[in-house]
Amino acid sequence: MIALVNLITTIIQLYIWCLIISVILTWLVQFNVINTSNRFVYQIGDFLYRITEPVLGRVRAFIPSIGGIDLSPVVVILLLAFIQQLIPELLLG
Repeated sequence: MIALVNLITTIIQLYIWCLIISVILTWLVQFNVINTSNRFVYQIGDFLYRITEPVLGRVRAFIPSIGGIDLSPVVVILLLAFIQQLIPELLLG
């Protein structure tokens, strides 16, 4: 059971890192630091968009952007961190 808990928490941690990298990549593209015409950058951005947007889109439906700032990644990261702390307590007792 401990191995299952470790696997789940590791997957959650990897998803949190994907969210953080996705946000940073979006900022870098918006400020023209990197260019998506580079095929490698485009593929990374597309991959991160495909794995993070389904979750972020659902959160955006409930939490609108405030002054042009999208708070959905922060909300998702906080929820995932809470779930990550809750899982060992629920499964291991």
